[in-house]
Amino acid sequence: MAFSDFKTVSEVQQQFRITYSESDFVKGEPSKPSEHFLEELAFTQEHFDVFTSEAIRTEAIIFPVLREVYKAYADICALWVRKSIVYDDILTGTPDYFVSTKSELGKTVVGSPLILMVEAKKNDFELGWGQCLAELVAAQKINDDAACPVYGIVTDGKSWEFGRLSGDVFTQNITPFLLAKFPELFGALNAVFEAATETDSRHA
Repeated sequence: MAFSDFKTVSEVQQQFRITYSESDFVKGEPSKPSEHFLEELAFTQEHFDVFTSEAIRTEAIIFPVLREVYKAYADICALWVRKSIVYDDILTGTPDYFVSTKSELGKTVVGSPLILMVEAKKNDFELGWGQCLAELVAAQKINDDAACPVYGIVTDGKSWEFGRLSGDVFTQNITPFLLAKFPELFGALNAVFEAATETDSRHA
């Protein structure tokens, strides 16, 4: 079995006894990245059909956005792309992206997973969240600290949704953030990165 075998949030809930809740817990203030990044994003959107395939939206939109946010946290965490994580035979697979603490052994070794990110294939957010929640459960078990929240993001490039697993409660942010309103999206991503890294430092 793998993360991608979970098709809905309720499947993961029932298997791992997780309670579902909703609230707008992401409270980021609107902010802007560098002018260079904004110029590059505008160029990409003007000259490429960035939503014609999963491959191009991954390379042209999703990863560049994540990389830009990650820059501010590069000294304390690592951003992984298509890196496998394994807890057991059920909780195993390859997240599209995830953020972990930095390992003292160097950039080739994964630290504690903090933020798990899934691309909504064919714009299927229900499927994306089923996979993402399974990944969050794996991260929580790998970290061996259920009290330390781990965060999830599911996106199709245009819409970005957020979730949090703390203990046995999964909370989904009610309001999605949109690429078309980039200052709000950038602020939300920053807020999640900051929350994840601050929580980790409190449990270090």
